[in-house]
Amino acid sequence: AQDVVESGGGLVQAGESLRLSCTTPDLTVVINDMGWFRQAPGKEREGVSCIDYSGSRTYYVDSVKGRFAISRDNAKRTLYLQMRNLKPEDTAMYYCAPLYSCDNEFRNSGSWGRGTQVTISL
Repeated sequence: AQDVVESGGGLVQAGESLRLSCTTPDLTVVINDMGWFRQAPGKEREGVSCIDYSGSRTYYVDSVKGRFAISRDNAKRTLYLQMRNLKPEDTAMYYCAPLYSCDNEFRNSGSWGRGTQVTISL
């Protein structure tokens, strides 16, 4: 088990920024393609962004392109999601997870953590 831990969520106003972090005690974040997901109340969990194990390839869904940036620091075993110009529709619980491959299918290859709540007010 990789015991994924997400952090960095909070309550901010529209237009502001947040940076989410994701770590694991083992090498899960380091050796895998990784993805960020989110789940809003009453909706299914959706993939938001992913990055390959080397950090050279990324993918974003259209709704966050130009506003979110995914990155990784393998020395710190940490995955990041920098979120800018946040909108009320970004309100959700955010999760990270290892993927079979970084692509538009967002196929999770591991277990889910508890997530971190992001709430955007007007």
